[in-house]
Amino acid sequence: MPLPRSAGGVSVIEIPPRSGAAFTLGKGQVLRVIDPEGRQVSDLLAYNVADVREAISNGRTFDYEETIALTAGHRLWSNRSNPMLSIVEDTVGRHDFLLTPCSEATFRHFYPEHPVHPGCFGNLAEALAPYGVEADMIPCAFNLFMNVPVTPDGRLRVDPPMSRPGDYIRLRAEMDLVVGLTACSAYASNGGSFKPIHYQLEDQGVAS
Repeated sequence: MPLPRSAGGVSVIEIPPRSGAAFTLGKGQVLRVIDPEGRQVSDLLAYNVADVREAISNGRTFDYEETIALTAGHRLWSNRSNPMLSIVEDTVGRHDFLLTPCSEATFRHFYPEHPVHPGCFGNLAEALAPYGVEADMIPCAFNLFMNVPVTPDGRLRVDPPMSRPGDYIRLRAEMDLVVGLTACSAYASNGGSFKPIHYQLEDQGVAS
């Protein structure tokens, strides 16, 4: 379960290692996602509160932003071509929007020597179910702090995150959203260890 904390009058919620959470984010609010210990990935999903069939889309985002290197100044778009989130601040500058959330199938495929884990997919499905999001409605997530270089021949490599303790990204909601967020469960994505993720919901007056 996410654990509430307090910092500077703004509540800080901790997502324990290898788990997930879901919550609403009002238009104009800013979500700050923090990597408190460094080198920990967080999968982010977003859905339109009014109709959860409208969801974050990596393909639409790549198309309209004309880059796969998303950072401050870029927007994340929905499958209906509407902006959902704007990145207003980013202390890392390296995230992934290519790879799907890790799942039980992922662990069987890539980590047969380790116990099967529900992964980010299972954690997101459980957290988002009360909002009417079914498992088959989970798209590619925006993988915060994940480091996925693309080699010259087009191959993908998963390297340890570049985030350091306390690094963060801030995203402003461009519509009322349901957000899913995890502390990722995959070995390679997090450099072989699992740590918590923190997040804060900032009021509009705090947002950039």
